[in-house]
Amino acid sequence: MKTEILKLLRETDGYVSGQQISRKLDVSRTAVWKVIRRLQEEGYQVEAVRNKGYRIADSPDLVTKEELDSLIKTRWAGRNILCFDVTDSTNLRIRQAGDAGAPHGTLAVADSQTAGRGRRGRSWESPAGNSIYMSILLRPQIPPEKASMITLVMALSVAEGITRCLGENAGADGSGADAGAASGIRIKWPNDIIINGKKLAGILTEMSAQIDYIDHVTVGVGINVNTVDFPEEIKETATSVRKEYGRLVKRAPLIAAVMERLEENYQMFLRTEDLSGLMDRYNDLLVNRDRDVLIIGAKEKYQAHSMGIDRTGELVVRKDDGTIEKIYSGEVSVRGVYGYT
Repeated sequence: MKTEILKLLRETDGYVSGQQISRKLDVSRTAVWKVIRRLQEEGYQVEAVRNKGYRIADSPDLVTKEELDSLIKTRWAGRNILCFDVTDSTNLRIRQAGDAGAPHGTLAVADSQTAGRGRRGRSWESPAGNSIYMSILLRPQIPPEKASMITLVMALSVAEGITRCLGENAGADGSGADAGAASGIRIKWPNDIIINGKKLAGILTEMSAQIDYIDHVTVGVGINVNTVDFPEEIKETATSVRKEYGRLVKRAPLIAAVMERLEENYQMFLRTEDLSGLMDRYNDLLVNRDRDVLIIGAKEKYQAHSMGIDRTGELVVRKDDGTIEKIYSGEVSVRGVYGYT
């Protein structure tokens, strides 16, 4: 009932009376009053005015099932939510949920993680109360060799979701690449979200598959939201939304914005089974595009000029001798010639 009351309060322009809520939800006014009291105790600023009713003036920075359910307006992305105060890894939780038959779009969110991981097995710092740690379960009916493109679909969705949530210089709906570029949000191929040359978010995709079909895909996202102090080893390359924009940002609306962008972008990806419908927007946000980059492989390292991604998500580069080469994200790392980007 708390979720439904939160939705009513948020969707009503002005005050909504206790009688209206009780009739809508078929509960007593006393039950409504008790939920309002609980919301106030949790930090929600719910105004109660005699003969007018209730109005929500502000909400705390909570990542709870009720808060997320009241904000996410998608058809399937994030509609089934697993919330944890603390867990080892949201990716592990989603993989287990996937094996147990959880539905497509199931979202795991944690306030903190004890075993968060990034790409290539690196640890992801996951303290409580500051950032977003979430993973979503996808069940795409595509060949396993095409699953790597989902990482890029999520990268675009995170970049656009952050831009939409911040609302800075965005277009009419805050969803386009121009909006992302205007806000300073960029993508470092294939899946890091960058602002002002520093890492804001990372993505880790894992697949459970047979030879010819996918059981499920787990896509984990970590976003530095309100973090101010970073560990010594990453403080020169990491940043947060708060550090860059100078204000606290509530995490639940940001999660909701990413889910909305993911649902639309993922459906476009499934229609073509490639990135042809998303490629232009991705490339417009690509920090590596039209720049010299350093390609670091297992056996060689060389400099080339980045030309952007193709429809399969590979990075197209022009080598010094003029030859064109396509780089697969699982094979190499790409850095700026003079630093991280």
